[in-house]
Amino acid sequence: MGEVRIENIQYQEWGNAVRITNGMVEAVVSIDFGPRVLRCGFVGGQNFFMENTAKTLSAEGPEFEAFGGGKWYIYGGHRLWTSPEALPRTYYPDNAPVSWCATDNGAMFTPPAEKWTNIQKEIEISLQPEGTVFTVDHRITNVGPWPVEFAVWSLSVMTTGGTAIIPNADRETGLLANRSVVLWPYSKMNDPRVTWGEKVTLIRQGNGPTPFKLGTPNEKGWAAYFLNNQLFLKQHEHKIGGTYPDDGCSFESYVCDHFLELETLGELRMAAPGEVLEHKESWKLVDGIDINLADETEILGKTSELLD
Repeated sequence: MGEVRIENIQYQEWGNAVRITNGMVEAVVSIDFGPRVLRCGFVGGQNFFMENTAKTLSAEGPEFEAFGGGKWYIYGGHRLWTSPEALPRTYYPDNAPVSWCATDNGAMFTPPAEKWTNIQKEIEISLQPEGTVFTVDHRITNVGPWPVEFAVWSLSVMTTGGTAIIPNADRETGLLANRSVVLWPYSKMNDPRVTWGEKVTLIRQGNGPTPFKLGTPNEKGWAAYFLNNQLFLKQHEHKIGGTYPDDGCSFESYVCDHFLELETLGELRMAAPGEVLEHKESWKLVDGIDINLADETEILGKTSELLD
């Protein structure tokens, strides 16, 4: 029988962190800042997440100094935001130390409440003693005196060289439309990194003419990142008929020269003072998997076998 271990460690140049592992897979979460899940992978193996040791806001521009002072950095890893995206609200600096406590099979991470957005974020990560599945629970509390509208937005910044797999909707709707794709102004529809398939859309991380971002109401509730014969499978709940940001997106993906993001979103809701909005993901890691990315039937066949 396996055992989940929770360890306070020094993680490379990032300083104090918490390691959650069952001996097969591990997640490392920063507590000197963030929280950011800086590492997720098999023990001794590759990190699925990008780590930006240069600590710049972006590769394309200068650091942004947020309202009220401080800077927000793309440290990399997995982070928690609110949607819709807006300056300066979204880019509240997450550079302060993080409180944390161990749970039965993981840990809970709570940064200081945000002073001028009046929200309190929290990430709880758990891992079963056996297997390779993480449960990641994202919570955001309105700690202000009036209602605030937002969606819980969880973003995984994936490392270079892999390919995102996004399933296309196929629900039978008769004479009505059954799918949509939302594009950002800088996205080129002929971007060579994107393959618009019948059953799946693929986005290859690599250099491109501009950054590219798409969003979709991901009714299938999953997306994946295929890298060096390993798979990071990310699952979330999509509610058909629900209200989502960005013209109805429950999933978004952004790619640039330096990383690729897998982003899921909860419903857009009005949170009363003291109310908590919650959004849960499941991460499954798969080792030694061979997928022919030119064969959509094979892609769906192999990923469907892995879904919970």
